[in-house]
Amino acid sequence: MQAAKSSVAGEIRSQVGGKYKDFYAPRGYWPLWVDKDRIGPQADALLAIIEDSDADGLNPRSYNARDLRQMIEAADASGDPKLLARADLALSRSFATLVSDMRRPAKGLKMRFLDKEVEPGDASPSEILRAAAITPSLTDYIQTAGWMSPLYMRLRSARATYFRTWGDLPAVPVPEGVKMRPGGKSDAIGALRHRLGLSAGASYDKALVAKVKAFQTDHGLKPDGVAGAMTIAAINEGPRRYDRLLSLNLERARLLPGPWTRHVVVDAASARLFYYSKGAMDGTMKVVAGTKETQTPLMAGMIRYATLNPYWNIPPDLVENKVAPKILNGGTLKGLRYEALADWSANPAPLAQSAVDWNAVAAGRQEVRVRQLPGGNNAMGKVKFMFPNDLGIYLHDTPQRDLFAKADRHFSNGCVRLEDAQRLGRWFFGEAIGADGDKPEQHRPLPQPVPVYLTYLTAVPTAQGVQFLPDVYGRDGE
Repeated sequence: MQAAKSSVAGEIRSQVGGKYKDFYAPRGYWPLWVDKDRIGPQADALLAIIEDSDADGLNPRSYNARDLRQMIEAADASGDPKLLARADLALSRSFATLVSDMRRPAKGLKMRFLDKEVEPGDASPSEILRAAAITPSLTDYIQTAGWMSPLYMRLRSARATYFRTWGDLPAVPVPEGVKMRPGGKSDAIGALRHRLGLSAGASYDKALVAKVKAFQTDHGLKPDGVAGAMTIAAINEGPRRYDRLLSLNLERARLLPGPWTRHVVVDAASARLFYYSKGAMDGTMKVVAGTKETQTPLMAGMIRYATLNPYWNIPPDLVENKVAPKILNGGTLKGLRYEALADWSANPAPLAQSAVDWNAVAAGRQEVRVRQLPGGNNAMGKVKFMFPNDLGIYLHDTPQRDLFAKADRHFSNGCVRLEDAQRLGRWFFGEAIGADGDKPEQHRPLPQPVPVYLTYLTAVPTAQGVQFLPDVYGRDGE
């Protein structure tokens, strides 16, 4: 068997050239797609994903599936090393092209990339093939499209499930402005039953309640089984609008790396965080994201260090609206565990409380830097994870644990509050992290910087298919 593959390697050496030689030469021209003396099952996996690539907005005919099949059949039938080598090279070319096309982001998506390490770019064929070759199973890697984010692949699959469930129903309008509730009976209810694919009738029975609840669940509505104005409007939108939303969210997810890249994803729409390495999701947790007015931005960067016992630099609008009134009502900076500072430099001089015109601050005529001292009530909690950016966005601990019990978790000033900062810290550092004493702002570099992607997915995969979430930030119409 080794002798057969060695003969194929010799033929690859004589046939390969250009960019593909950069991949094959360092591995002694050893084939990637040949098992024993025939083309392996990884080729079947590639052909399957090529044939389904229209789900990625690609044209399956661009990847020569018919020619590949003919080459594979000829090589397997003859066992000729020359034909096996020819098929191996053709499969590598089609695979590298497919991966590059699937990874290429759509134009016009608004994502800010803070570091070169996270900027999207065309990987070379040798880089694409090398990444595939070092996985434990090339077949599994191709079947799961391991070069794509699991969120992308689950959403891709959920899109098909969605249209099987809701896409082929009768496109008849349901009357709006008409009360329809369980137990009712009317022509409008008959139209609703018809639109949702139920048997003819005019009764709002248990079957209709169940169908309406299922629709509401999938479309980000309160699943109460009552066909109110929002539910009827969503039903009348029809699948075309939701197809556009699914396409938009797939493009957002396309910007995320595959699970073989160690990275963190924060989805501001669902207020959840996911972290990946070694081909799998290592964990997930709830987060608190920005409000509609103070949105968590679309950006990607490199988390480079943790800050233990952090200060909280209070945003100027909160100093004006919250801090200054407390001082004017008799509070003290010391009692509030705040300090006023002369400027925004790294080593600012402290200001006495009496040196600040708090009336002017409260009126918005003067701005002063105020920060909260480290401690149990500090808004940053015990640790923050930093990816340097000029917007002051980072991931951090929080003492406000009650917010994580809420379904809608959009309460922050743009930063990301973590449900379990200590767990994420153990993942970053490989061990529990803690401050050395009470000294403020203790910086710890990560053993290896980790990419973080702040995205916004208003369509998310679920165990049953897909769920549409409220567009809190109003970005879906951009």
